[in-house]
Amino acid sequence: MAVLVGRRALMQAFHVQAAGRNSSARLATVLPCFRHSWKVFGGHGAVTRPYSSDSKDDLRVRYLDGEDSGIVVVGMNRPKAKNAISKNLVKMMFDAVEDIKKNNKVRSVIFCSLVPGIFCAGADLKERAKMQQSEVVAFVSKARALITELGNLPVPTIAAIDGAALGGGLEMALACDIRIASNTAKMGLVETKLAIIPGAGGTQRLPRVIGVSLAKELIFAARVVDGTEACRLGLVSHSVEQNNSADAAYLRALELAREINPQGPIAIRMAKLAINQGIEVDLSTGLAIEEACYAQVIPTKDRLEGLAAFKEKRRPHYKGE
Repeated sequence: MAVLVGRRALMQAFHVQAAGRNSSARLATVLPCFRHSWKVFGGHGAVTRPYSSDSKDDLRVRYLDGEDSGIVVVGMNRPKAKNAISKNLVKMMFDAVEDIKKNNKVRSVIFCSLVPGIFCAGADLKERAKMQQSEVVAFVSKARALITELGNLPVPTIAAIDGAALGGGLEMALACDIRIASNTAKMGLVETKLAIIPGAGGTQRLPRVIGVSLAKELIFAARVVDGTEACRLGLVSHSVEQNNSADAAYLRALELAREINPQGPIAIRMAKLAINQGIEVDLSTGLAIEEACYAQVIPTKDRLEGLAAFKEKRRPHYKGE
C-alpha cells in the first residue's frame, strides 16, 4: 500500500533530476521514498524547491504503484498564477489526458492542485489581456475542447478541491465524475463579474449537476460558495474538514480511488459509458444503451474471474480482460 503523506511531505519529495535531452522531452521521475512514479510534461531542468514556478513544471502526472497501481494523480503546479489556465497548461493537460486514454492499465484519475489553498483560479487573465480578440476565441475553444476531453475519459475521474476553484477551474471540476472539496474551499462560476459567461461548459454542466434554477442563480449572481454549502447544493459529493497539510480533499479522493480500484475495470468503464450516454436521452433509449454496454462485459475473462472468486470465497483478481 502506498504511503499516505501530507502535502508538505509530498511536496518535499518533488526534487526532480533532469533526464530530458531537449525542451520537449517528457521526463519520468522516480521517487523511491514513496514508491510513486511521476511523469513531468513540457521540458527538462532540475527542481530544487518544494514547488516550481517554471512553466516546465506547470503539471505533474503521477502513476501510483503497488496496491494503488492503476490510480493516476494529475497535479496542477502554477503557484505564482494560482494554477490559472494558460496556453502552456492547456497543452500539457492535453498531453496528459491523451496518455491516460491510451493506457489500459489506468483505473481512475484524481485531478488536484500541488499549490496549497488553490485548486484553479480560472483563466490566466494576465496572459489573456495580451491576446488579440481572435486569439481569445481560439484559446477559449481550445480550453473547452480540453475540458470536454477530460469529461470523456473512459475511467472514473475525481476532482480533489482543496482550495479555490473559480471560473474555468470549477468548469474543469464539473467535467469530472466526482467532486470532493474541503469545507474551506471556495467555488463559483464568476464570469459575469467580468461581463462574460462561462465558456468551457459551465452553463451546461452546472445545471445538469445541481438543477437549472440553482445553476442560474449561482451564475447570474457570480456567487462563490464554500465546500460545506457546495455539498448541500449537490455541487460536490463530499465536503471534508480541512487539515493542517491543506490536502484533506485529496486524501479523501485517494480513499475513494482505492475503493474503485479492486472492481472490474471493464465493468467500471462500461458503467460510466452507460450512465453518461443514458442520462442525455429518454429512458427507453437509455435502457438500450445499458443493454449494449452490458453485452460488452459478458465475454470478458474478468466476468468469469468474478464468478470463480465468488464460488471460491476469495478476492477476485481482475486484469481488464
